[in-house]
Amino acid sequence: MILTLVLSLFIGISLGLLGGGGSILTVPILTYVAGLPPREAIAASLFIVGTTSAVSAISHARNNRVRWKTGLMFGSASMVGAFGGGLVGGYIPETLLMVAFALMMIATSAAMLRGRNTKAEPSTSSFSRVLIDGLLVGAVTGLVGAGGGFLVVPALTLLGGLAMPVAVGTSLVVITMKSFAGLAGYLTSVQLDWGLVLMVTAVAIVGSLIGSRLASRVPEKALRKGFGVFVLIMGVFVLTQELLG
Repeated sequence: MILTLVLSLFIGISLGLLGGGGSILTVPILTYVAGLPPREAIAASLFIVGTTSAVSAISHARNNRVRWKTGLMFGSASMVGAFGGGLVGGYIPETLLMVAFALMMIATSAAMLRGRNTKAEPSTSSFSRVLIDGLLVGAVTGLVGAGGGFLVVPALTLLGGLAMPVAVGTSLVVITMKSFAGLAGYLTSVQLDWGLVLMVTAVAIVGSLIGSRLASRVPEKALRKGFGVFVLIMGVFVLTQELLG
């Protein structure tokens, strides 16, 4: 329990610093350290990351780094996809869910190590394109409990034409919305240990406040690459555990 809570601090730090990565840490911590079944760990991660993102979003909003119209539009579409993903995820074999989660981690780490083209011009996307992207991103998050900020931030940058700091802040609003929608889908078939979930959430919130303070002091490129290597190692570890198990 102590190790679980200590590691939970990094869930919030990741969200505060990068606007994502919370679920990528939460699910392995709850599965391999806290000993929760994978399906329950994914459902719990949606509550933990959703609540922590909401707190972080408040801090970003105070600094005018949230575009509410864009976030609510993208987030509404994501909620529909996340709820559907959560419904489906409740009936998929747990090993398959964890393999999908590991593959998402590896894909995410590749995107982090490659970096984003922050000089790219935003695309002039239609309303339907934003809704379709929101549905797809939400479905992935609802299904495997991951793929939040690291899918949302690039979408907001390219589709919404938002600058990176604003995209990070706005992504936290989207993550909050679709995390709770995905959780609602999972709760139709999964029961949670709310005592454990609330304790982890409280520690993660503290971490998010620390991450927000560190955001202006740590070079984003170095942080993202270092975290990308860590996520890659974790993804390979989870994939190996599930395939050999």
